[in-house]
Amino acid sequence: MEVRLANPRGFCAGVDRAIEIVEKALEYHGAPVYVLHEIVHNQHVIKDLSSRGVEFVKELSEIPSGAVTIFSAHGVAESVVREGQERGLRVIDATCPLVTKVHQQAQRYWDQERELILIGHPGHPEVEGTRGRFPGKVVVLSTVKEVEALSPKDPDQLAYVTQTTLSLDDTREVIDALNRRFPSISGPSLNDICYATQNRQNAVRALVGDVDLLLVVGSQNSSNSNRLRELGEREGVPSYLIDHQDEIQPEWVNGKRSIGVTAGASAPEILVKQIIDHLRELGVETVQEVDGQAETVTFRNPPELDALAAESGR
Repeated sequence: MEVRLANPRGFCAGVDRAIEIVEKALEYHGAPVYVLHEIVHNQHVIKDLSSRGVEFVKELSEIPSGAVTIFSAHGVAESVVREGQERGLRVIDATCPLVTKVHQQAQRYWDQERELILIGHPGHPEVEGTRGRFPGKVVVLSTVKEVEALSPKDPDQLAYVTQTTLSLDDTREVIDALNRRFPSISGPSLNDICYATQNRQNAVRALVGDVDLLLVVGSQNSSNSNRLRELGEREGVPSYLIDHQDEIQPEWVNGKRSIGVTAGASAPEILVKQIIDHLRELGVETVQEVDGQAETVTFRNPPELDALAAESGR
């Protein structure tokens, strides 16, 4: 039995940046540091940071006035930004720059008085943060059926943006349906699709033809990790999303020749290593890294973090 490791996998630049912001805030300020919602959708990361003095909260009202407060990588609504200012919180915004880019594109469409459509999953923190940037109605949809049911005020004044944890492949059918129904609709260029989401899906697509089983390392509430599992299933490969090595069932592995392993953009590499060690115990003899797209993207930390560092003398 062999393991074939997808490349790229695991942390993207936005997740790396968000976690570093929290760790540096702890270093510069000391505990407690407060984070609104989960900084990224991975339980291992959340438990580790919690053990070091990070308090994760669901509402800003849970945070003492003046406390160091970090907004998660998924972004927040405009009302949350105002509330943080009104309460005198020392906010550090860890929103992924690619999510901020979606906000900016959506704002341009809004300023053009276009009806705004957001392709994504209702309830996801990124989607709620994006729709909350605007005072009027933002239509959220994710299926062709929902496109067919649209009744816009002016079909010639429509625009769409997409949730970053959805790839070009995830959104193609919906975008095609929008373009068919509304030929004058505006939308972002293909270059605006999140590179990390697309790269990880491309890596899985290149992998699944050579494996009998796909294991995706990631938490159940991770959108991009779920999409990786779904991709494997669509290609006819038994695929499972796991958060920990103990979730692997021996019957999944029995009789398999080759096992593909990848990780969502919010899953740390240490979990991949632990899972490989466990697979060795179940009979895996070789581990092969598959060639893939190299990622060199990095993002600068927000100026608020630099200000915190200056105050601490770091």
